[in-house]
Amino acid sequence: MSIANPYMHGPVETHNIGLRRRVTVASLAVALILIAAKIYAYRVTGSVSVMTSLLDSTFDALASTVTMMSVIEAASPADHEHRFGHGKIEALAAMGQALFIFASGCYLLFESIHRFFEPQPVKDAFTGMGVMGLSIVLTLLLTFFQRFVIKRTPSVAISADYLHYNGDLLMNIGVLCALGLGQFSPWPYYDPLFAAIISFVLFVGAWRISRESYGILMDQELSDADRAKIEALVKAHPQARAIHDLRTRYSGQRVFIEFHLEMDGDLSLTKAHDVTEELELALYKEFPKAEVLIHQEPAGLDDHRIDNEIKG
Repeated sequence: MSIANPYMHGPVETHNIGLRRRVTVASLAVALILIAAKIYAYRVTGSVSVMTSLLDSTFDALASTVTMMSVIEAASPADHEHRFGHGKIEALAAMGQALFIFASGCYLLFESIHRFFEPQPVKDAFTGMGVMGLSIVLTLLLTFFQRFVIKRTPSVAISADYLHYNGDLLMNIGVLCALGLGQFSPWPYYDPLFAAIISFVLFVGAWRISRESYGILMDQELSDADRAKIEALVKAHPQARAIHDLRTRYSGQRVFIEFHLEMDGDLSLTKAHDVTEELELALYKEFPKAEVLIHQEPAGLDDHRIDNEIKG
């Protein structure tokens, strides 16, 4: 990389870091407000559905704290011990969130099964419904803010937060329905039934988050379409003869792109350097979060190639 990526160094990126921090603070604040409200609602109603929602909000607060810390750390610049930056800490935080969500789902499922065998009537359902209505409004506002931030500054940790708060939205609606049905119907199983359904929603969310985080932690390549786009962009340059050993990966906010560029062996070192800078700028325009490393070499050189070792 001979030219700094203009999309990652400057006032726009500073603004994006501020947005990421503000949305994590908002996420934690909403979780704490809902914990207090749901503690009151559970004490009044004794509803297992409300308890499941309370438990989930508690995990939300823990997860949001981890997300906030990871976003702050991931934004810190590279240092002597982490020359690729600290972006992967967001994926670690997201993986931790997935574990939180999976654990809460297991507990909810166990508790809902227990309530099927020992159903308990829901008391003062209207109070619980009011608290769940508040939860829906606050969660909806938070997800709007998270989606706004994600569109402007993609973050796997904030995306994980957004996914599980979307799950919370469905959960809160489900709890509201369970309380309403339990209030107006003599059938005692609406409460545990909705709790069981919610637990499976949590399992799906945990799987989606962990799958994305695992890909980042294992240096998964960009999509085939993105790799083809990179190759086409490079080959479109009149001085580029070929490209090989293309390797890409995500690391939190950043995308790393490296490859060997084959050019006319008679080009001067200065001209080869100019071509490299032109390609870097073109790649930055197409991939604003990228860091690009290009190795120049004469076309047709018979050397060791990673491409020949890749299976599949």
